[in-house]
Amino acid sequence: MNKKTKWFAAAAVTLLSASVLAACGSSSSSSSSATSKYTYVYTSDPETLDYTISNKSTTGEVVANLEDGLLENDEYGNLVPSLAEDWKVSADGLTYTYTIRDDAKWYTVDGEEYGDITAEDFVTGLKHAADGKSEALYLVQGSIVGLDDYVSGKTSDFSTVGVKAVDEKTVQYTLKQAESYWNSKMTMGIMFPVNAEFLASKGEDYGSVSPDSILYSGPYLLSALTSKSQMVFAKNENYWDADNVSIEEVALTYFDGSDPDALINGFADGTYTGARVYPTSANYSSIKKEFGDNIYYGPQNGTIYYAALNLNRTTYGHTSKTSDEQKTSTQKALRNKDFRQALNFAIDRNAYTSQNVGEDASSGVIRNMLVPPTFVSAGEKSFGDLVTANLASYGSEWSDVNLSDAQDGLYNVDKAKEQLAAAKSTLQADGVQFPIHIDMPVLQNSEIQVQSAQSMKQTIEASLGTDNVVIDLQMLDEDTYMNVTYYAEAAAQNDFDLSTATGWGPDYNDPSTYLDIFKYSDGASLHQIGLDPSETASDVAKEVGLVEYEELVKSANAITTDINARYEAYAKAAAYLADQSYVLPTYTRGGTPTVSKAKPFSGSFAWAGIKGSESFKYIDLQEDTVTKKEYDAAYKEWQEAKAKSNAEYQESLADHVE
Repeated sequence: MNKKTKWFAAAAVTLLSASVLAACGSSSSSSSSATSKYTYVYTSDPETLDYTISNKSTTGEVVANLEDGLLENDEYGNLVPSLAEDWKVSADGLTYTYTIRDDAKWYTVDGEEYGDITAEDFVTGLKHAADGKSEALYLVQGSIVGLDDYVSGKTSDFSTVGVKAVDEKTVQYTLKQAESYWNSKMTMGIMFPVNAEFLASKGEDYGSVSPDSILYSGPYLLSALTSKSQMVFAKNENYWDADNVSIEEVALTYFDGSDPDALINGFADGTYTGARVYPTSANYSSIKKEFGDNIYYGPQNGTIYYAALNLNRTTYGHTSKTSDEQKTSTQKALRNKDFRQALNFAIDRNAYTSQNVGEDASSGVIRNMLVPPTFVSAGEKSFGDLVTANLASYGSEWSDVNLSDAQDGLYNVDKAKEQLAAAKSTLQADGVQFPIHIDMPVLQNSEIQVQSAQSMKQTIEASLGTDNVVIDLQMLDEDTYMNVTYYAEAAAQNDFDLSTATGWGPDYNDPSTYLDIFKYSDGASLHQIGLDPSETASDVAKEVGLVEYEELVKSANAITTDINARYEAYAKAAAYLADQSYVLPTYTRGGTPTVSKAKPFSGSFAWAGIKGSESFKYIDLQEDTVTKKEYDAAYKEWQEAKAKSNAEYQESLADHVE
């Protein structure tokens, strides 16, 4: 993510966002290499390769190609065997038992066999994650028996945790309560195996940003990694499922985003094997003339980007504020729900997204709520339908809001002004001075991000008036920008009032994967809105309504057997979150203009985890550039096949119940 994968940075700086989503093929001139080598760009280095500790997309998008978990996703999003050849679940849904395949092996970076992957490796992996305070612990800490007590220090005996090696090739997990979506967590790094002997031999260097710092269990070996230079994956010829890995080499070079046209130019001259296209480019007319029949727009996926509002800013290293009074006024304003709603309704998302994907596709990437409206369904009602029904009870401002994807259902200048007026009356009575100055960090070397930030500034100020709100753009170099936004791990490190370097990709197939992240007690993304998790709600958490939000989330999570009732309860929490407007939804991954030489929909698909579009496994390349007509036909065929395959998969789940 990110996804933390899941934390996701803004699309302009996400590691493999354009390359993997495009699933591009090779443009090499020879026939043999044209379907076996992939060349493109990456835009951010991973901080670590320790996949059980990191939950950032910059790590996940790399290790998804280097490591396997017990299960993975096929081309239709079904969970299929990976390191586990089979699995069983007890009738009460509390015990999951996985049988590890005999040909699952560990390999060194040189491709030499290190040893068998055993059940004990999964125990070691989880213990390493717990001891290292993994960023992804929120995924399983409340799920696995005894894990919370171990992490919190109530016990120091890891054998009390509900993961055990039944025998050399059988690993078993015991849950505190049934989770119908448990298996989808098997595609997250925290659940991947770790070899204890190798871990001990590396010590503190384990998982450092060096190819030899980890062992490999997946389809590729990391043959080269140089910061802000290159990253190369080489096929692991001895991999257990090597027959399904057709791309022999993935070669990525660092791209700082300063010249977006360099991508399509690289595709045209054979340097790259595919490319994102930027319709806002001055050269787009010539690009469209050459590639007009080949530019297609992929579907939206589960990752959402949003603008996060810092409700408790304490760091002001990069600010345009000139007095403590301005700092206090901004803080009070951002803690006011009406003011946050005013900002939410003030953003012209079509204008904002058009800076990235062009006017023709601007609405196609917009998402209006944190959880995808079609992520799950309760009977014949989609999750979006359920949230819409609940939102109507919060006030007339929500009565006619359309939360469907691919259209701007939130932008409404009249509503923005109405909510501002309500906020201003309350805030001025509390001594707040207008205009409210809002610092927004911007990655200065990314042309697209600069244009996008300017667009957001323009529409907010036009909607609300600069006598009321001023967006102060803080132009920062990449290292500074990332450190005060995306890489910030605690609230005090956030040096902004509003940041678009924020997003989330689902970790598993349940609404809780999105809605748990802002719980005041243990929310993985709580720091993005200026608060750190705490067992006891802080005064700020109480003031902004996070106590009520957590109660709604907990009530939903307590429903474990009636899935429809569970989704309906989570829809209430999602509606509350939308009404509070702590984060302002903007757009999704996918839906971007692309040229490619990959066979459409040949790769893995997933709503959640890191074994979907992040993975090069299964992708088949072709010599000719995909045409839009070819892509559209494949998309229709894939949708039909996916519906049939998913239905068959659901029926097959009964075969795994003991």
